[in-house]
Amino acid sequence: MRDVLLVAGETSGDLHASGVAAALARRAPERALVGIGGDRMAAAGVTLLEHTDRLAVMGFAEVLAHIPRHYQLLRALRRRLASGRVGLVILVDYPGFNLKVAAAARAAGVPVLYYITPQVWAWGAGRLATMARTVTRAAVILPFEEELLRRHGIAATFVGHPLLDRAAHDFPDRAAARKELGLPEDAPVLALFPGSRAQEIARHLDRFVATARMLEQRVPGLRPVVSVAPGITLDPARCPYPLVHSASFTVWRAADAALSKSGTSTLEAAVAGCPLIVAYRTGALSYAIAKRVVTIPHIGLVNVVAGRRVAPEFIQDSVEPAAMADALVPLLDHGSAERRTMLEGLAQVRARLGEPGAAERVAAIALEMVQ
Repeated sequence: MRDVLLVAGETSGDLHASGVAAALARRAPERALVGIGGDRMAAAGVTLLEHTDRLAVMGFAEVLAHIPRHYQLLRALRRRLASGRVGLVILVDYPGFNLKVAAAARAAGVPVLYYITPQVWAWGAGRLATMARTVTRAAVILPFEEELLRRHGIAATFVGHPLLDRAAHDFPDRAAARKELGLPEDAPVLALFPGSRAQEIARHLDRFVATARMLEQRVPGLRPVVSVAPGITLDPARCPYPLVHSASFTVWRAADAALSKSGTSTLEAAVAGCPLIVAYRTGALSYAIAKRVVTIPHIGLVNVVAGRRVAPEFIQDSVEPAAMADALVPLLDHGSAERRTMLEGLAQVRARLGEPGAAERVAAIALEMVQ
């Protein structure tokens, strides 16, 4: 019986791939799972060929330094695919590397299931032709992606967003969330989500903390908390607020409003029903390139899914504490029109994300393909 090879290149991919791996292990425990991932995938039963800690980088310029390591790993995967031991490849996000793996699998005659496909609706539309040649099936997590990919000859299925799977098991109410975090039930709470990668935290943390300090002067009794990924430690001199590890939904549910970097975390806000503003900074070269290639008007996924600006966005030089504090004040006020309007928009986004069970649906597709 041939192996299933799962490839995820960073923390979020490890999380989503682990859900699929766990579903596969339940459905077909005799099937060996190997792959590239992190601790969650390993815990779900995947034998790791490489750990994501050595791979995760962001930005066009920053990726260049990791090219030699990526090529070494790609050569190893080509040898494994050519050996005949692999019956199916499941790729999760990480398109710069995974599209090369898809091409290698195609050349070896191994079917490819791509889960969480490249964001070709934002930039890199040329990848659609590559995917049509190399990807056997695609499991997409945003509702508009299925039609887009099908129009370009890719067999795509909308499986719902994996965040809903997490919310089904990790979704306390406000009182329980505050009790878990040791926060007063009646205090205003501001959540900070500076990012899961060292690069993101380095560029966001000081400005996020400065914003929180300004708000402490304007909102009596404000309690800021910081959501961080597993293993992240921050210098108390830079960040005087409590850190919460690996419990983002608990933080979202406890908070009255949030300042979040762009990305999947903004969809977590929609699922949790927490008003937010979106901020993002990257390297100067990466930003210059992004301005040329990104084709959509919003960067926050909550706004992309809504098709309009539900949450204010502060990008690059506009990530200024005073402006962000001004935007957050009405969101912390439970009686404001701004908060009410945003909550309505977040509820609409949540409704568009489908139903829980994405990992199980992907596993069902995978077993159909490998058998």
